[in-house]
Amino acid sequence: MTIRYTLPKNWIAYDHLAILETLTEAKAAILALTQFPFQRSWADKLQIVQLKREVAGTSRIEGADFTERELDEAMSAGNAQTAAQLETRSQRQAAAATATYRWIATLTADKPVDEALISEIHRRLVTGCDDDHCQPGAIRKRDQNGTFGIPRHRGADGGAVCEAALGGLVGAARGVFHEHDPLVQALALHYHFAAMHPFLDGNGRTARALEAFMLRRTGLRDTLFIAMSNYYYEEKAAYLDALGKARAAEHDLTPFLNFALKGISRQCHRLFGEIRQQIKKALFRDMMSDLFGRLESKRKRVLSERHGQLLNLFLEKEKISLSDVLAQTKHLFRTKNVWKTVVRDLNYLIRIRALLPSKEAGSRVLEVNLDWPAQITETEFFRRVRLMPKSKVYPFLSR
Repeated sequence: MTIRYTLPKNWIAYDHLAILETLTEAKAAILALTQFPFQRSWADKLQIVQLKREVAGTSRIEGADFTERELDEAMSAGNAQTAAQLETRSQRQAAAATATYRWIATLTADKPVDEALISEIHRRLVTGCDDDHCQPGAIRKRDQNGTFGIPRHRGADGGAVCEAALGGLVGAARGVFHEHDPLVQALALHYHFAAMHPFLDGNGRTARALEAFMLRRTGLRDTLFIAMSNYYYEEKAAYLDALGKARAAEHDLTPFLNFALKGISRQCHRLFGEIRQQIKKALFRDMMSDLFGRLESKRKRVLSERHGQLLNLFLEKEKISLSDVLAQTKHLFRTKNVWKTVVRDLNYLIRIRALLPSKEAGSRVLEVNLDWPAQITETEFFRRVRLMPKSKVYPFLSR
């Protein structure tokens, strides 16, 4: 049975009390994220990761398939010409999505939602990857209909009906939507666009891109972009189910709002946690520089430089197997017995608890202790250095 599309009587209908808890939690998560102090350089690096998650998620929901290497290649395609040279349609979709989200980040947050904006987003998303069967930015014509989702749904009939539906949504987005919370506005636009499916293809990607654009009005601008499509992909079955329930309930947005608001909270907390990791690493580097820099003898200062380089490697990777440490640090040691020297230095860093040893699947692994600055005092550091054995091999690091 196919569920036919009906024009909403109310473009933004939902149970206010039923979403109160999830809405409050989402707004609190956004507030915590946007008010937390951070360096712009951290945000820039994290946003690359967030964009990669968003692009991968929005593409894979629609069935795109690519390896991490292929995704990196797609995201690094600098222009339409290089994107067109990518091997697969999935890569070209990812490249188009990357360029589209970067373009959205250049728009002002108060830019109105209208047919021109929607058509431009769709044009950018499908050109070069899906335009062989879908005219970029063109609303479906009469008799151009299709079904989607589980259970099967049918979008608004092509032609005049589809144009009227899109016009009604745009009018609501610029009118009645403003009586509601900006988060609700963003999610309502996502839902209604996906429900009417005004284009032949690329509707899901366009709906999620429109949501990303609208979320910028909540304070989630380009420096703190959260990858909602990553959440939708991770919870794909629940995502499609929430959309279907809202559609079956004659466009009652409550089930989709509750589902998506939980996603906003999750993604904000995830990004918040990653920013906290960057802060911990900054504190670690400050402590490392301060304490190692105050070692008195020339020999100890030379060793501390090497220890600092080792710790910087761990700060970058966070966790490394012992064999990989040796492979990646040979250039630091001017000695015939590199293994012995590496083990000695690693034992030193374990002794002062800057590194923590463990075992994973039978392999010896070392992990940077990001809580080290809060765990060790200056007195304890210099006491441990003073009592450090001249030569000792811990069983964990012995062959």
